[in-house]
Amino acid sequence: MHYRVFVEEEAWKPGFPAKIQGMEFFCYHRDRSGSVALRNKLLEEHLSYMDRYSKEMIARGPTLDDDRETPTGSTHIVDVPDPAAARAFAFDEPGYQAGVYRDVLLRRWHNTLGRTMWDFPGGRTGGNRYLVLGLGTGQAADLAEPPGQEELIAYGPLLSDDGTTWLGTAALVRAPDPDTARAVLTADRYADIEVHNWQFGGRQ
Repeated sequence: MHYRVFVEEEAWKPGFPAKIQGMEFFCYHRDRSGSVALRNKLLEEHLSYMDRYSKEMIARGPTLDDDRETPTGSTHIVDVPDPAAARAFAFDEPGYQAGVYRDVLLRRWHNTLGRTMWDFPGGRTGGNRYLVLGLGTGQAADLAEPPGQEELIAYGPLLSDDGTTWLGTAALVRAPDPDTARAVLTADRYADIEVHNWQFGGRQ
């Protein structure tokens, strides 16, 4: 079932802040098993590549295994001109080109909070942080920022390239545990909800 969220020619729905530049995209590179050594070898190339997108970056950082040290993927949210630019961002990345990742989730996204992760009042360290990824089916859910969620770092719906079909929700949140992080989303409105350990990325 398609649910009309917004299109460029129409006014934004209530609760959506005005767009600033182009289109916002959520990108999640999931690591291939056994690729940590290759990932580490390419770290400087990865950072240098991302430096080119410093002005477009809304949020970034690795997802981590239960030890909170071993990377399992890379999350980036960027504001770029169009879907072609988003695909170039995702697939020209050095780790992708070298085979670090097993797959890439790339979806248009909307910055419901209207800010970057660097504006998060809680700063870049302290507490547990999570990527909460809800894969949706049917009617759209959780389009607006949930009330009483001061620990949200980034939040917004996942959309089709033209912005007309809701595909889920992606959030970055500080929470005491995975279950609390998962509760940011309405559980029965998603085919699946993934919760990954996450931390602020970028050069230290």
